[in-house]
Amino acid sequence: MRSQGVLHCDTEILVPFFDVDTMHVVWHGHYVKYLEVARCALLDKIGHNYTHMLDSGYAWPVIDMQLRYVRGAVFGQTLNVRASLVEWENRLKVNYLITDRASGERLTRASTVQVAVEIATREMQLASPKVFIDAVDRALS
Repeated sequence: MRSQGVLHCDTEILVPFFDVDTMHVVWHGHYVKYLEVARCALLDKIGHNYTHMLDSGYAWPVIDMQLRYVRGAVFGQTLNVRASLVEWENRLKVNYLITDRASGERLTRASTVQVAVEIATREMQLASPKVFIDAVDRALS
């Protein structure tokens, strides 16, 4: 079972028509967008979003992404995307669970891993910057 994480954020997404194929099922690539929306909400909750990351001198590229599709989402369906903070001291790992908002049925589970890269030198960091760790500590307290 995937870790529930130490902090999570739920985001509601109504599947728009332009995200579906001719069978009204969400094209698999759009799930990445849904994860990004939820991850941004989680980072806002932590108080250290992408704007703060850039201002502190670090970019955080995604270096790994895993998705497991259980059932396809469809046009007009309301989804709940839960993003859960799993790791933050050496890398940023977020687990996701996409469910049907009405029934709670699991549709997709996923995870992403990001690492800090110092913008000035373009060097990948082996540990998360103190400014990010401090933000997580504040959010957890």
